[in-house]
Order: sequence, then C-alpha cells, then structure tokens
Amino acid sequence: MVYRSDIFLAKGGVGGSIRSAVPKADAAKAEEASFSPLEWQVVQLARQDSLATLREPGRWTRLQRLIFGQKPDPRLADKRLEALRQIAVEAWHRSYDVHSRRISAFRSAGFTEAHLERLLATIAAMRGSPKVRSFA
Repeated sequence: MVYRSDIFLAKGGVGGSIRSAVPKADAAKAEEASFSPLEWQVVQLARQDSLATLREPGRWTRLQRLIFGQKPDPRLADKRLEALRQIAVEAWHRSYDVHSRRISAFRSAGFTEAHLERLLATIAAMRGSPKVRSFA
C-alpha cells in the first residue's frame, strides 16, 4: 500500500512523491510469499467455479448425475492445491469476505499470512477485468 508524502500534500500538491507504507522487512516477506505457476493456474481456474463447488454433493446433485450423466468434479486431489482453490473460489465471489474456516484450512496447508494477503489483493484487482474465454 502506498501513500503520498505528507509534506507534499501539506504544500497543496496533487501528484508528487510516493512513499511505501510497508517497511522493508515486510516488503521482503511479501516477496517471499510467491506462488508457483501451477498455483496461479489453480487461482485462474477457480474463477470459473461456483460457490456450489465448495460443498459436498447432495442428494439432488447425485440424482442429476444419475439422470444426465457425470459432470467433472472440480475438487483437486492435492490437499494444498484444493485449499488454494477453495479460498480462491470464495475470494472470486466474495472478495475479502472469506470464511474463517477457509482461512484456517489455507494456513494449515502450508501457506502464510503473506500468501493470503497477496492472493486476496491480486483477486480483488482482477475482479473488475472481464473473464478470458477460450473457444478452443
């Protein structure tokens, strides 16, 4: 997060210098909190998932599968990636309003608070952009 210089704004400036509100030690932690390309791909795939994919399939879903055929299950086999997918799905739909149960599952999967902040900030920045559709 960046803020304009207080001295510059006191002089009535509009543009001006910008200083970081994050100390250098915290900025170094944020740099360490990076995701692999596979994890970013999971975040992008989660954009297409609905909130219903976070629940276990119920009776109605099982009946639909029986009648209309099997739909692919969006859940991932890797527990770490599944925790990332679940929090990303919720973040895509609810922005920063993520349930504490998802946050604790995300943290227990090996991610840090810096990972969470980076993920939520990235998704919040991308929420306004249109979805990329593939016609292939």
